[in-house]
Amino acid sequence: MTAGSGPLTVTRAEYCVVACAEVWRGAGEVLASPMGTVPTLGARLAKRTFSPELLLTDGEALLVGDAPEAGNGAVVAEGWLPYRRHLALVATGRRHVMMGASQIDRYGNQNISCIGDWARPSRQLLGVRGAPVNTLNHPTSYWVPRHSPRTFVERVDMVCGVGYDRAAAAGPSATRFHDVREVVSNLGVFDFDTPDRTMRVRSLHPGVRPADVREATGFALRVPDGGVPGTRAPDAAELRLIREVLDPGELRDREVPPCGP
Repeated sequence: MTAGSGPLTVTRAEYCVVACAEVWRGAGEVLASPMGTVPTLGARLAKRTFSPELLLTDGEALLVGDAPEAGNGAVVAEGWLPYRRHLALVATGRRHVMMGASQIDRYGNQNISCIGDWARPSRQLLGVRGAPVNTLNHPTSYWVPRHSPRTFVERVDMVCGVGYDRAAAAGPSATRFHDVREVVSNLGVFDFDTPDRTMRVRSLHPGVRPADVREATGFALRVPDGGVPGTRAPDAAELRLIREVLDPGELRDREVPPCGP
């Protein structure tokens, strides 16, 4: 891509920021709950560009009207959002969260609780937290900064976020509002737009080959008919916002280190 008279090299982290921002395209007036540096930059980029109605919080109890630089507090407060009201938004579906995943499988089941048998795990992680309620009540997406077979697994050790197979087995009460949208990783973007609701490659970031993703995934991924498209690049205005306004300190590169175009 170019801006002005010279070419601009877009980093892998910047592709990831844009891919995360696209999760909230057309979301309307819903609460965005990004977890992680790159998803936070993505939500703020979306609000400043194509999704101005998106609601953001300061991480405590305020709805904020601006999308500040990473690491800085907001200046404009639009509303009061204490914890009890935040839970009401969750229960009524007016939220789209982007969580992390220590493990995720082909159906979108997510684990952030433990590795190994839950009765005697080899690793204790965050715990289930609000993952079941999130996945059964409003749109949920995932961010994985290091795509590997340890994270993309055949079967999660414990189900925290509910995937499509588990929701279907539980019946209409679980499937009514269940909506696992996308998984964004440092290699590409993935969705579940397949007949059996298994994970599919939606796009790959520049420099990533299909073989790279196959090697880094512990199960077979569906591939769209006609080949795998590339993740869209930020335009010049979006790139300026990322570099000069939202993240001049380049915190994004700590989560996704620079690697090729």
